[in-house]
Amino acid sequence: MDYEDYDLDFFFNLSNVTVNPEHVRDEPVVLCEKSDVILFGAALLPTFYYINFLLSLLGNGLVLCIIYKYEKLSTVTNIFLLNLVISDLVFASSLPFWAVYHSSEWIFGSTLCKLVGSFYSIGFNSSILFLTLMTFDRYLAVVHAVTAARSRRRAYAFALSAVVWVLSVLASIKDIILHNVRDNQDSGMLCEVTGYSQSVLINWELLGYYQQFLLFFLVPLAIVLYCYVRITITIMYTRIVEKCRAVKLIFVIIFTFFICWTPYNVVILLQAIKTSFGDQMQCSNALDYALYVTRNFAYLYCCISPVFYTFLGKKFQNHFLKLLDKHLPCLKITVLSTQSSKSTSFRSPNTVD
Repeated sequence: MDYEDYDLDFFFNLSNVTVNPEHVRDEPVVLCEKSDVILFGAALLPTFYYINFLLSLLGNGLVLCIIYKYEKLSTVTNIFLLNLVISDLVFASSLPFWAVYHSSEWIFGSTLCKLVGSFYSIGFNSSILFLTLMTFDRYLAVVHAVTAARSRRRAYAFALSAVVWVLSVLASIKDIILHNVRDNQDSGMLCEVTGYSQSVLINWELLGYYQQFLLFFLVPLAIVLYCYVRITITIMYTRIVEKCRAVKLIFVIIFTFFICWTPYNVVILLQAIKTSFGDQMQCSNALDYALYVTRNFAYLYCCISPVFYTFLGKKFQNHFLKLLDKHLPCLKITVLSTQSSKSTSFRSPNTVD
């Protein structure tokens, strides 16, 4: 029996089925109207994605140029910094595709839908982990300078970088598997999680929410706060000449990290709570609007973080000035002094070794 015969038999057998009127519910199915949210995203996101992409390309390209010309991969910090730049470029490479998608529809096919979705997730996840790893490495170099000097080798840096990439890929498997293209009558071709039952998709969605909030926000935030508090205390008890400047820079790093990442992750947590315990039939677009806005701050931080962390250190500022002086000699740029204080063996946490 072929499929056509099977379908016809099934169809005719349905005519003999007796339906109990008591089991029939004449209730409308409530579908949440998202057209306003989609229009809001179409107006806001493409421009912001293009700007983020260009900033990331320019800033990370500059950091790569400085590492190549002046630094190489001779230190642990530079290895971590290079990986951070790569992760941000991987993430930024997905933004032009999403910009086109939000302005019209998905026109790039099923394979690129999976690849772009996975690049976005891998880059986004690895970026926050590398920022946390760099903070922890600064903590070891300043607070445990003597013992860390023996363990902070290139092999240590490459091993930890590999662990971060593996964790990021594992956390992104759901995006690789679930992302696919489907045709929507009203919106055209969509690239989103699809192809499974609603209950399966909701469970994966909840896993993604809690994974993002716990693994990629709460744990990194706790590590960053602990490390920079210990670094600040250590600096205050040493004779570093520029200790006030170092403490101010630490405050700027923590404040920027908190401001850019907290709103987005609070919205993620609220969405997880609503999905887990809320009424699925109750329509509310407030969280969707909040997600669009707060997510862009997190994206911006991802794209500019290597530049932000790099140019806090005087050595990289010096390299940048040398680069400008070489290509724009008419500016008559004065190179900063990189002499460290002789009164202490500690190095400022904002100085790249």
